[in-house]
Amino acid sequence: MKKPQYRAISFMCEIPMARDGTTMIRTPEDAWTECREIRDLGNEIFLVLSLNTRNRMLDKRMVSTGIMDSCLVHPREVFRKAITDGAAAVIMVHNHPSGDPTPSAEDVSLTRQMISTGKIIGIKVLDHVIIGRKSGDYNRDFLSLRESGTCEFD
Repeated sequence: MKKPQYRAISFMCEIPMARDGTTMIRTPEDAWTECREIRDLGNEIFLVLSLNTRNRMLDKRMVSTGIMDSCLVHPREVFRKAITDGAAAVIMVHNHPSGDPTPSAEDVSLTRQMISTGKIIGIKVLDHVIIGRKSGDYNRDFLSLRESGTCEFD
């Protein structure tokens, strides 16, 4: 008589969105182009782009869906798939349903936390791009925390 085989089944909130290894992400605008479909959504969506050493996208994952003005994000979810992908770096992207890409205090704090976590595990956080809409203060549909100098990236 055969012994039954048992497998652990786990459920994750990560939803695969792409995996091609050919898309280059060199600038915040490249990240925006890859993720712009979340611009007009009514809830915050948090995406992570996993990149290899040549900035080719290994994967694009939605790691959290929030409400109108917030999204719960933890380093475990941000880096889980990047680790299994063998990623050298990640870029975080999320939308502001209000259309104003100005980073909140929580956005800045989260970015700093992810940069610190990335240093510990050896995966660079290259940027955090907030998608919104062009307005009087912004001539683009996004804001890069790296370009704005809001956070110090290594």
